[in-house]
Amino acid sequence: MQIGCPTEIKPQEYRVGITPNAALEAVSQGHEVLIQSGAGLGAGFDDAAYEAAGAKIIATAEDIFASADMIVKVKEPQAVERKMLRQGQLLFTYLHLAPDPEQTKDLLASGCTAIAYETVTDRAGGLPLLAPMSEVAGRLAPQVGAWTLQKANGGRGVLMGGVPGVGPARVIVIGGGVVGINAARVAAGMGADVTVLDRSLPRLSLLDDLFMGRLKTGYSSAGLLEELLPQADMVVGAVLIPGAAAPKLVRRDQFAIMKPGAVLVDVAIDQGGCFETSRATTHQDPIYEVDGIMHYCVANMPGAVARTSTLALGNATMPFMLALAKKGWKQACADDPHLLNGLNVHDGKLTYEAVGTALGMDTVDPKSLI
Repeated sequence: MQIGCPTEIKPQEYRVGITPNAALEAVSQGHEVLIQSGAGLGAGFDDAAYEAAGAKIIATAEDIFASADMIVKVKEPQAVERKMLRQGQLLFTYLHLAPDPEQTKDLLASGCTAIAYETVTDRAGGLPLLAPMSEVAGRLAPQVGAWTLQKANGGRGVLMGGVPGVGPARVIVIGGGVVGINAARVAAGMGADVTVLDRSLPRLSLLDDLFMGRLKTGYSSAGLLEELLPQADMVVGAVLIPGAAAPKLVRRDQFAIMKPGAVLVDVAIDQGGCFETSRATTHQDPIYEVDGIMHYCVANMPGAVARTSTLALGNATMPFMLALAKKGWKQACADDPHLLNGLNVHDGKLTYEAVGTALGMDTVDPKSLI
């Protein structure tokens, strides 16, 4: 199979879909790997590293899309890229279709088969291709939130760990999953007063055991959140409903009870965001203010640490990429029901129910397609 990897063109996106190690594995198994010239530079991989792995360097994205049987990317295809997709071509990348009707319509119109990293599952009920980027984004959230809290950036001017005689910042993390655990770990490590909210009692018990009293936990409810918001210097939105639009958990009218200059960091922005006033921003212009509350809503947070993120993502995606290349999508998905859960679009049909619900579109059972 010809596996193609174009340069990411989303603003300030420096990750790359295939590492030289993944290219080497694919070539050693008899596949042809096509890498757009310069695709890996943002993550620290030059063309020579790919050539040493046996990949072919291709000048343009147009040539890669025209030749490759499977396109492997990081971020969802942008409008210009969606026009280059064709009938029967396999797309393997993050999609986040629930809040993106335009992308969904374009993918359906292209006739391609699209497997989304974020809905592939594992035996434990986890999301193995989303987890590494959730870990990165979770660990970045307190870091970027602390920067946003600085007075020069519009924040309250509060230091995360405080100093002797002055208390630390109070941080609320909504969601105790992969993002939430990692956000809590870093925020607590910075010395903040951290409270994690979740609706799973086993998860709260795990957090309590894991952090041994270094943070507080609470059963997530509208009432408790309303009680905590006036105390918060930072709120990290870390809620995920796989494949679906994120629920709106903090309303604009609640800003009136919050401290001026408090910070909202919305890690769920790829799925539409979990704050009512969230809108996607970029690393170039990451923050904005609404009614005195600062928002950090960068849609590709892990792109800020592109090398770490690329290596972590590549480790997770490589086995699935190789299975798809060896067997074709249909046999690979028939052999692995967890990979089948990643199927979002095939031949003009939407195949992921949560996306259909979010967008008001009909879906078909992916099992009927294999």
